[in-house]
Amino acid sequence: MRILRPARQETYEKLFGAVYVGLMTNVLLALACAPLLAALAIVRDPSASWPFFVMLSLVCAPALAGAFGCFAALDEGSTDVGRAFWRTYRRTAPRALAVWAAGAAAVSVLAVDTAAPTGWGPVLAPFYSTAGALVIAVVITLVVLLAEPAVTVRLRELVRPCLYLVARRWYLAAANLVVLGLAVTVILVKPVIGLLVVCSPLLYAVWATTRFILAPILPGRPAPISPASPDRPRSPR
Repeated sequence: MRILRPARQETYEKLFGAVYVGLMTNVLLALACAPLLAALAIVRDPSASWPFFVMLSLVCAPALAGAFGCFAALDEGSTDVGRAFWRTYRRTAPRALAVWAAGAAAVSVLAVDTAAPTGWGPVLAPFYSTAGALVIAVVITLVVLLAEPAVTVRLRELVRPCLYLVARRWYLAAANLVVLGLAVTVILVKPVIGLLVVCSPLLYAVWATTRFILAPILPGRPAPISPASPDRPRSPR
């Protein structure tokens, strides 16, 4: 009988480092999203005050960027979670807030049009749902891209490439939406488990999948997307 060799010390260090980064990222996310979480805990019927919660959801944009910054640091071998989170949070906050606000406005308009008491609402519901899913996918993709430390181009130069890549690999974007929906559902049903245990692994899966979608335009990968695709973002002169 063959005896299994014990794992190397580096393996244990990487394992415990990943667990530590995941737990601390959950804590930092909860702190950064505290206003939204507190409002959800206080208000009995959030759907009745949905415009207020749409505005309050803006706090999620830099918080998600900070979490993605932690994952990027872990990928490079660093476990300094606090520094990576708040550094990415401060660096990306203005542009992440702008992206999230535009996406929230677009999804709100689509939702209102779908629920409008007219004959066209139910007929166009599949179109509105698809458009809303596309907007959410592009917003998440932009936030992941903004969290990359080497991305310094203007925001409007990133929208077209992200839109093209999300449409090109729509099945991965759809998988991301399912994972994000699962994360939100767990947080709403079991807040403690969702915030302290489940959140960061699911967000890591979204981050890794989105980086694969963005591979053609990530810094350090100069390969073009396709001959007919939008140009790769250029650095401002």
